[in-house]
Amino acid sequence: MRMAVAGGTGWLGKLVVEKARAQGHEVVVISRSNGVDLLTGAGLDEALRGVDVVIDVANKVTLNRKVAIGFFETTTRNLLAAQERAGVKHYVVVSVVGVDRVDSAYYAGKRRQEELALAGPIPVTILRATQFFEFTEQVMAQIPGPVKLVPTMVTRPVAAADVAAELVRLAEGPAQGRTTELAGPEVLRMGDMVKRVAKGKLVLNVPLPDAASRSMARGGLLPTGDYNQGRITFEQWAAAR
Repeated sequence: MRMAVAGGTGWLGKLVVEKARAQGHEVVVISRSNGVDLLTGAGLDEALRGVDVVIDVANKVTLNRKVAIGFFETTTRNLLAAQERAGVKHYVVVSVVGVDRVDSAYYAGKRRQEELALAGPIPVTILRATQFFEFTEQVMAQIPGPVKLVPTMVTRPVAAADVAAELVRLAEGPAQGRTTELAGPEVLRMGDMVKRVAKGKLVLNVPLPDAASRSMARGGLLPTGDYNQGRITFEQWAAAR
């Protein structure tokens, strides 16, 4: 198949591209560094020429609700329109477990993306996954200094490599709408994960007062129904860093 990966130069996107190529697919990497701008639509028509399926892992991490909604709404609309013009048959989108239960700014953007994708002209598959193990490295980078104050968060984290493999597997099949969620093998607290990888640092769990943080601390990001389970454990991932 000819697959296009939107956000294919990001850390999840690179894993998706690698997995798709390993499976024998021809891959088009959609990114600004490759001359394609999802926010303006520039270069999309050429990039999607002859493409069978698009895997959308384009992302913008922000605490601003307006920015999050604006990014995911604009990029999704542009991708849907370009896919329709190109005759793309399947659109695969990565989303987040609990996105409809935790009302954070970022999740508001992902909810808008899901709404547009499900209502769009291209048959779609939406995979909701839990937080990635790699999120611990983002937390460490965002909190400088020897003391890491980590918001209290309970999740069932999953390896990005497992998410990438599942996205490619779904892209190889028919559209499923919102499909079975993907989560990791064990329930963990974010503070404990950061403590495992932040050697020599003091890590403190800090309960935050806003509604979204309280929901995360109570397990709002855990799957509540059937879900597929990733193979890689957090300890395996951390040992291989």
